[in-house]
Amino acid sequence: MEPNATTNEDLNLYEKAENYAKTSLELLKLKTVCSVADGVGSLASKIAIGIVVAFFTLFLNIGISLWIGKELGEYYYGFFIMALFYLLMVIIVVKSHHKIIKTPIGNTIISSILKETKN
Repeated sequence: MEPNATTNEDLNLYEKAENYAKTSLELLKLKTVCSVADGVGSLASKIAIGIVVAFFTLFLNIGISLWIGKELGEYYYGFFIMALFYLLMVIIVVKSHHKIIKTPIGNTIISSILKETKN
């Protein structure tokens, strides 16, 4: 009788291990879906906000360019001045892109990943 008892206990242990593995895999799938959904939702909202900000910036720049041009006597002067302003902005961003763009985005991604693994 003892060999049967051991075999039944082994089968029971095997079934428990199999159920644990299936449950762990299902939990991993659900966590992955949750993370992907959170990331896609966040990205979609940021894209929508970016589009609105881009239109606002576009129309604001056109208005400022026309106003500067009117004050200087020729409308195209205002557009040249605004273009020069943005050229200076591009030079500043290119010179310091690592500090003002790359590092903060990398830190945000890392903190997001570490926050997800803590839960």
